[in-house]
Amino acid sequence: MAKSRNEQTSKRVASRAGKILSDPTSTKREKSVAASALTQARDRKRK
Repeated sequence: MAKSRNEQTSKRVASRAGKILSDPTSTKREKSVAASALTQARDRKRK
């Protein structure tokens, strides 16, 4: 199935992905999937 170019990761998933990346006990596979999710995440709005 082809992925649409405008699909984005939800805030909830992006938050969880960030926690996985900062957890030293996460496996390489978990970190890889988390990084992929964050790549698709919406940019944070700056104040």
